[in-house]
Amino acid sequence: MTLFSGLSAFPITPASPEGVVDTGALRRLVAPLAAAGVDSVGLLGSTGTYAYLTKGERRRALDAALDAVGGRVPLLVGVGALRTDAAVALARDARDAGAAAGLLAPVSYTPLTEDEVFAHVATVARESGLPLCFYDNPATTHFRVTPALVGRLARVPGLVALKSPAPAAGAVAAHHAGLRAAVPEGFSIGYSGDWHAAEALLAGGTAWYGVAAGLFPQPCLALARAAQAGDAATARALNARLEPLWALFRAHSSLRVMYAAAEILGVCRPALPLPIQPLAEPVRREVAAVLAALEPA
Repeated sequence: MTLFSGLSAFPITPASPEGVVDTGALRRLVAPLAAAGVDSVGLLGSTGTYAYLTKGERRRALDAALDAVGGRVPLLVGVGALRTDAAVALARDARDAGAAAGLLAPVSYTPLTEDEVFAHVATVARESGLPLCFYDNPATTHFRVTPALVGRLARVPGLVALKSPAPAAGAVAAHHAGLRAAVPEGFSIGYSGDWHAAEALLAGGTAWYGVAAGLFPQPCLALARAAQAGDAATARALNARLEPLWALFRAHSSLRVMYAAAEILGVCRPALPLPIQPLAEPVRREVAAVLAALEPA
Protein backbone atom coordinates (compact mmCIF):
# COMPACT_ATOMS: atom_id res chain seq x y z
CA MET A 1 0.00 0.00 0.00
CA THR A 2 1.67 3.21 -1.14
CA LEU A 3 -0.09 5.30 1.48
CA PHE A 4 2.27 4.15 4.23
CA SER A 5 5.37 3.45 2.16
CA GLY A 6 7.80 5.50 0.11
CA LEU A 7 7.62 9.28 0.15
CA SER A 8 4.75 11.21 1.71
CA ALA A 9 5.02 14.92 0.86
CA PHE A 10 3.84 17.42 3.47
CA PRO A 11 3.07 20.91 2.10
CA ILE A 12 2.37 24.06 4.05
CA THR A 13 -1.22 25.31 4.25
CA PRO A 14 -1.29 28.86 2.83
CA ALA A 15 -3.66 31.05 4.79
CA SER A 16 -4.39 34.66 5.65
CA PRO A 17 -3.31 36.21 8.98
CA GLU A 18 -6.86 35.46 10.15
CA GLY A 19 -6.51 31.77 9.39
CA VAL A 20 -8.56 31.65 6.17
CA VAL A 21 -7.05 29.03 3.87
CA ASP A 22 -6.00 30.18 0.40
CA THR A 23 -7.42 27.22 -1.46
CA GLY A 24 -6.07 28.35 -4.82
CA ALA A 25 -2.53 28.53 -3.48
CA LEU A 26 -2.96 25.17 -1.76
CA ARG A 27 -3.99 23.60 -5.06
CA ARG A 28 -0.88 25.08 -6.69
CA LEU A 29 1.24 23.46 -3.99
CA VAL A 30 -0.45 20.06 -4.02
CA ALA A 31 -1.00 19.42 -7.74
CA PRO A 32 2.74 19.27 -8.59
CA LEU A 33 3.30 16.75 -5.81
CA ALA A 34 0.80 14.35 -7.35
CA ALA A 35 2.24 15.01 -10.81
CA ALA A 36 5.75 14.24 -9.55
CA GLY A 37 4.62 10.81 -8.39
CA VAL A 38 4.98 11.04 -4.62
CA ASP A 39 3.46 8.04 -2.89
CA SER A 40 1.07 10.15 -0.84
CA VAL A 41 0.38 13.74 0.20
CA GLY A 42 0.31 14.57 3.89
CA LEU A 43 -2.11 17.43 4.44
CA LEU A 44 -2.47 19.38 7.67
CA GLY A 45 0.57 18.02 9.41
CA SER A 46 2.66 20.22 11.69
CA THR A 47 4.09 21.97 8.61
CA GLY A 48 0.48 22.36 7.50
CA THR A 49 -0.28 24.24 10.75
CA TYR A 50 -3.33 22.09 11.53
CA ALA A 51 -3.36 23.18 15.16
CA TYR A 52 -3.93 26.81 14.14
CA LEU A 53 -6.93 26.22 11.87
CA THR A 54 -10.61 25.86 12.67
CA LYS A 55 -12.50 22.70 11.77
CA GLY A 56 -14.18 24.54 8.90
CA GLU A 57 -10.90 25.77 7.46
CA ARG A 58 -9.37 22.32 7.81
CA ARG A 59 -12.25 20.94 5.75
CA ARG A 60 -11.79 23.65 3.10
CA ALA A 61 -8.11 22.73 2.88
CA LEU A 62 -8.96 19.04 2.59
CA ASP A 63 -11.50 19.60 -0.18
CA ALA A 64 -9.03 21.75 -2.13
CA ALA A 65 -6.23 19.20 -1.76
CA LEU A 66 -8.48 16.32 -2.81
CA ASP A 67 -9.44 18.31 -5.88
CA ALA A 68 -5.79 19.01 -6.67
CA VAL A 69 -4.64 15.39 -6.43
CA GLY A 70 -7.61 14.22 -8.47
CA GLY A 71 -7.34 10.67 -7.21
CA ARG A 72 -3.77 10.26 -8.49
CA VAL A 73 -2.27 9.73 -5.02
CA PRO A 74 -3.82 9.03 -1.61
CA LEU A 75 -4.23 11.83 0.90
CA LEU A 76 -3.20 11.49 4.55
CA VAL A 77 -4.76 14.26 6.66
CA GLY A 78 -4.03 15.48 10.17
CA VAL A 79 -6.92 14.89 12.58
CA GLY A 80 -5.24 15.82 15.85
CA ALA A 81 -7.14 17.82 18.46
CA LEU A 82 -7.04 18.47 22.19
CA ARG A 83 -10.30 16.66 22.85
CA THR A 84 -10.99 13.08 21.85
CA ASP A 85 -14.48 13.91 20.60
CA ALA A 86 -13.06 16.69 18.44
CA ALA A 87 -10.50 14.32 16.94
CA VAL A 88 -13.27 11.81 16.22
CA ALA A 89 -15.29 14.51 14.47
CA LEU A 90 -12.29 15.58 12.38
CA ALA A 91 -11.52 11.98 11.44
CA ARG A 92 -15.11 11.32 10.42
CA ASP A 93 -15.12 14.50 8.37
CA ALA A 94 -11.90 13.45 6.63
CA ARG A 95 -13.32 9.99 5.95
CA ASP A 96 -16.52 11.40 4.49
CA ALA A 97 -14.61 13.86 2.31
CA GLY A 98 -12.51 11.09 0.77
CA ALA A 99 -9.20 11.13 2.64
CA ALA A 100 -7.40 7.80 2.62
CA ALA A 101 -6.21 7.97 6.23
CA GLY A 102 -5.75 10.21 9.25
CA LEU A 103 -2.62 11.34 11.05
CA LEU A 104 -3.24 11.48 14.80
CA ALA A 105 -0.90 13.10 17.30
CA PRO A 106 -1.69 12.95 21.05
CA VAL A 107 -2.10 16.72 21.35
CA SER A 108 -2.69 17.86 24.90
CA TYR A 109 -2.21 20.84 27.18
CA THR A 110 -1.80 18.49 30.14
CA PRO A 111 0.88 15.81 29.55
CA LEU A 112 -0.80 12.49 28.92
CA THR A 113 -0.10 9.07 30.37
CA GLU A 114 0.37 6.02 28.16
CA ASP A 115 -3.06 4.70 29.10
CA GLU A 116 -4.65 8.04 28.19
CA VAL A 117 -2.91 8.08 24.81
CA PHE A 118 -3.96 4.50 24.14
CA ALA A 119 -7.60 5.25 24.99
CA HIS A 120 -7.55 8.40 22.84
CA VAL A 121 -6.20 6.59 19.79
CA ALA A 122 -8.43 3.55 20.22
CA THR A 123 -11.52 5.74 20.49
CA VAL A 124 -10.72 7.79 17.39
CA ALA A 125 -9.95 4.64 15.39
CA ARG A 126 -13.09 2.85 16.55
CA GLU A 127 -15.55 5.71 16.24
CA SER A 128 -14.30 7.30 13.02
CA GLY A 129 -13.73 4.27 10.81
CA LEU A 130 -10.76 6.06 9.23
CA PRO A 131 -7.41 4.23 9.01
CA LEU A 132 -4.95 6.01 11.26
CA CYS A 133 -1.23 6.69 11.43
CA PHE A 134 -0.02 7.51 14.95
CA TYR A 135 2.08 10.68 14.92
CA ASP A 136 4.87 10.66 17.51
CA ASN A 137 5.84 14.32 17.73
CA PRO A 138 7.30 14.88 21.21
CA ALA A 139 8.53 18.40 20.45
CA THR A 140 4.88 19.46 20.19
CA THR A 141 3.00 16.99 22.37
CA HIS A 142 5.62 16.60 25.15
CA PHE A 143 4.91 12.88 24.96
CA ARG A 144 7.13 10.24 23.39
CA VAL A 145 5.86 6.75 22.76
CA THR A 146 7.80 3.74 23.98
CA PRO A 147 8.18 0.54 21.95
CA ALA A 148 5.81 -1.11 24.42
CA LEU A 149 3.09 1.47 23.74
CA VAL A 150 3.70 1.24 19.98
CA GLY A 151 3.16 -2.50 20.32
CA ARG A 152 -0.18 -1.93 22.06
CA LEU A 153 -1.26 0.69 19.54
CA ALA A 154 -0.28 -1.49 16.58
CA ARG A 155 -2.90 -3.99 17.66
CA VAL A 156 -5.72 -1.43 17.75
CA PRO A 157 -8.05 -2.14 14.80
CA GLY A 158 -7.67 0.70 12.32
CA LEU A 159 -4.29 1.91 13.61
CA VAL A 160 -1.98 0.80 10.81
CA ALA A 161 1.14 2.95 10.84
CA LEU A 162 3.57 5.00 12.94
CA LYS A 163 5.22 8.29 12.02
CA SER A 164 8.27 8.52 14.25
CA PRO A 165 10.96 11.22 14.58
CA ALA A 166 14.11 9.71 13.11
CA PRO A 167 17.12 9.63 15.45
CA ALA A 168 20.66 10.34 14.30
CA ALA A 169 22.47 7.86 12.07
CA GLY A 170 24.27 6.12 14.90
CA ALA A 171 21.05 5.36 16.76
CA VAL A 172 18.51 4.76 14.00
CA ALA A 173 19.19 1.05 13.41
CA ALA A 174 18.66 0.12 17.07
CA HIS A 175 15.65 2.44 17.29
CA HIS A 176 14.03 0.84 14.27
CA ALA A 177 14.82 -2.68 15.44
CA GLY A 178 13.20 -1.97 18.81
CA LEU A 179 10.02 -0.70 17.19
CA ARG A 180 9.89 -3.46 14.60
CA ALA A 181 10.18 -6.11 17.30
CA ALA A 182 7.17 -4.63 19.08
CA VAL A 183 4.69 -4.57 16.19
CA PRO A 184 3.04 -7.23 14.02
CA GLU A 185 4.17 -7.92 10.49
CA GLY A 186 2.74 -5.46 7.99
CA PHE A 187 2.56 -2.55 10.42
CA SER A 188 4.28 0.45 8.80
CA ILE A 189 7.05 2.26 10.65
CA GLY A 190 7.90 5.51 8.89
CA TYR A 191 10.01 8.50 9.81
CA SER A 192 10.00 12.29 9.89
CA GLY A 193 12.95 14.61 10.46
CA ASP A 194 14.22 15.23 6.94
CA TRP A 195 17.91 15.43 7.79
CA HIS A 196 17.84 11.88 9.22
CA ALA A 197 15.44 10.39 6.68
CA ALA A 198 18.04 8.76 4.41
CA GLU A 199 19.54 6.71 7.23
CA ALA A 200 16.11 5.87 8.62
CA LEU A 201 15.01 4.44 5.27
CA LEU A 202 18.27 2.56 4.87
CA ALA A 203 17.73 1.07 8.33
CA GLY A 204 14.41 -0.38 7.19
CA GLY A 205 11.92 2.45 7.61
CA THR A 206 8.86 1.96 5.46
CA ALA A 207 8.11 5.60 4.71
CA TRP A 208 9.59 9.08 4.77
CA TYR A 209 7.11 11.76 5.85
CA GLY A 210 8.94 14.66 4.25
CA VAL A 211 8.62 18.39 4.80
CA ALA A 212 11.01 19.35 1.99
CA ALA A 213 9.05 17.11 -0.36
CA GLY A 214 6.16 19.56 -0.03
CA LEU A 215 8.07 21.94 -2.34
CA PHE A 216 10.88 19.80 -3.75
CA PRO A 217 9.38 16.42 -4.60
CA GLN A 218 11.91 15.43 -7.28
CA PRO A 219 15.14 15.42 -5.21
CA CYS A 220 13.30 13.90 -2.27
CA LEU A 221 11.84 11.18 -4.48
CA ALA A 222 15.27 10.38 -5.87
CA LEU A 223 16.66 10.03 -2.35
CA ALA A 224 13.73 7.90 -1.20
CA ARG A 225 13.90 5.58 -4.20
CA ALA A 226 17.64 5.07 -3.79
CA ALA A 227 17.24 4.25 -0.09
CA GLN A 228 14.33 1.92 -0.76
CA ALA A 229 16.49 0.08 -3.30
CA GLY A 230 19.26 -0.29 -0.72
CA ASP A 231 21.60 1.96 -2.71
CA ALA A 232 23.23 3.57 0.32
CA ALA A 233 25.94 5.39 -1.64
CA THR A 234 23.44 7.15 -3.90
CA ALA A 235 21.03 7.91 -1.07
CA ARG A 236 23.80 9.45 1.04
CA ALA A 237 25.14 11.46 -1.91
CA LEU A 238 21.67 12.85 -2.59
CA ASN A 239 21.24 13.60 1.10
CA ALA A 240 24.54 15.51 1.08
CA ARG A 241 23.23 17.73 -1.73
CA LEU A 242 20.31 18.64 0.50
CA GLU A 243 22.41 19.28 3.61
CA PRO A 244 22.35 23.09 3.20
CA LEU A 245 18.57 22.93 3.37
CA TRP A 246 18.69 20.57 6.34
CA ALA A 247 21.04 23.01 8.10
CA LEU A 248 18.45 25.77 7.68
CA PHE A 249 15.73 23.46 9.01
CA ARG A 250 17.79 22.67 12.11
CA ALA A 251 18.70 26.29 12.75
CA HIS A 252 15.38 28.02 12.06
CA SER A 253 12.69 25.28 11.99
CA SER A 254 11.46 23.61 8.84
CA LEU A 255 8.12 25.41 9.19
CA ARG A 256 9.58 28.90 8.95
CA VAL A 257 12.00 27.91 6.21
CA MET A 258 9.30 26.33 4.06
CA TYR A 259 7.04 29.35 4.40
CA ALA A 260 9.91 31.57 3.31
CA ALA A 261 10.82 29.21 0.46
CA ALA A 262 7.27 29.17 -0.91
CA GLU A 263 7.28 32.95 -1.07
CA ILE A 264 10.80 33.23 -2.49
CA LEU A 265 9.92 30.76 -5.23
CA GLY A 266 6.78 32.73 -6.06
CA VAL A 267 4.40 29.86 -5.29
CA CYS A 268 2.34 31.85 -2.81
CA ARG A 269 2.59 34.51 -0.11
CA PRO A 270 1.45 32.64 3.01
CA ALA A 271 1.14 34.26 6.43
CA LEU A 272 2.49 32.34 9.38
CA PRO A 273 -0.10 31.99 12.15
CA LEU A 274 0.66 34.43 14.95
CA PRO A 275 2.47 34.40 17.27
CA ILE A 276 4.94 32.61 14.93
CA GLN A 277 7.04 35.23 13.18
CA PRO A 278 8.58 34.97 9.69
CA LEU A 279 12.33 34.72 9.22
CA ALA A 280 14.37 37.88 9.50
CA GLU A 281 15.64 39.32 6.22
CA PRO A 282 19.25 38.12 6.62
CA VAL A 283 18.00 34.55 7.10
CA ARG A 284 15.64 34.89 4.14
CA ARG A 285 18.65 35.77 2.03
CA GLU A 286 20.33 32.59 3.27
CA VAL A 287 17.26 30.61 2.27
CA ALA A 288 17.22 32.24 -1.17
CA ALA A 289 20.88 31.38 -1.69
CA VAL A 290 20.34 27.75 -0.73
CA LEU A 291 17.33 27.50 -3.05
CA ALA A 292 19.33 29.01 -5.92
CA ALA A 293 22.06 26.44 -5.43
CA LEU A 294 19.74 23.48 -4.95
CA GLU A 295 20.55 21.18 -7.84
CA PRO A 296 17.92 18.86 -9.25
CA ALA A 297 18.58 15.21 -8.51
